[in-house]
Amino acid sequence: MQANKKIILFPIVSVLISLLAGCTVLQEPVEVVHKPDSTEGQQNSSLSKRFQESTSKGPTTVESAIELLGKYTRLSEEMAVLRQKNQELIAENRRLEDQLIPCEAQLKQTQKELAEANDFLVEMRIELNNWKTDILGFRDEMRDADKAQLETLLKILKILGGEVKEKSRDKNEGSDVVPANEPSQPQLHSQ
Repeated sequence: MQANKKIILFPIVSVLISLLAGCTVLQEPVEVVHKPDSTEGQQNSSLSKRFQESTSKGPTTVESAIELLGKYTRLSEEMAVLRQKNQELIAENRRLEDQLIPCEAQLKQTQKELAEANDFLVEMRIELNNWKTDILGFRDEMRDADKAQLETLLKILKILGGEVKEKSRDKNEGSDVVPANEPSQPQLHSQ
């Protein structure tokens, strides 16, 4: 590789020197002395093979330029299509973002209302449970009040002159239900 550079560099330098000298003709031929190099012969043969192989096997420069032009045209068309798709996707993205903004506000409002409704349901459940315990707690008091009212009615009936059989009350152990074989109302005897 070094030898190739020397070979290429020497003619370039000599042309530059001749141009700088002002096109004077050399009266004596210049003799170039090169050191014989064994790798130079191998490189020259590989270079010649390289150029011979490329011309015999591959397409010509014009053919490869036409092929590259075709690829470039196809890729530029694909790029134009992809740019158009990109623009469409950007427009759709903006449209979706514009739709999303009101939806986010509605979502926040809905979540707030849902939280308030849940709190209200919890409060109502607590009040319902309190009401149930109050009603169930007053059930015995209501039974006592009904019992006192029935006893008062029996006393009124006695005062008005009616007779009440006491054994039906004793059989039922304080219950106000009269057995089926006995009359359901106290019998009144007028005098």
